[in-house]
Amino acid sequence: MNPEQIVRRFCEAAARRDVKELGAYFTDDAVYHNIPVAPVIGREAIEATLAQFLTPATSCEFEMLAVAAAGNVVLTERIDRFTIGGKSIALPVMGTFEVAPDGKIKAWRDYFDMQQFTSQMG
Repeated sequence: MNPEQIVRRFCEAAARRDVKELGAYFTDDAVYHNIPVAPVIGREAIEATLAQFLTPATSCEFEMLAVAAAGNVVLTERIDRFTIGGKSIALPVMGTFEVAPDGKIKAWRDYFDMQQFTSQMG
């Protein structure tokens, strides 16, 4: 698979909310950075971070609006949708993924407005 296909599969897998499945997409030393907050480093830390919002969610979808790829870098424009505590959340996100030669994601940076998330959570 090429980097774009890997990222598309990862984003599709988010709907299953299986943190271990999602973690398997990352290198052991990967970096995940939700730009409004501090980055986390390593597969286990990424899984723990994903669990914070996927575990309480009853649904999740990363709706892909646009994708651009150049070499090992994949840019995504998405609407990340969650249902948490009975509330529907739709968060516009720009994401950058860097894929290692072994096909694992070595860096994932998401850019979004935290206020949009918190205001929808109430």
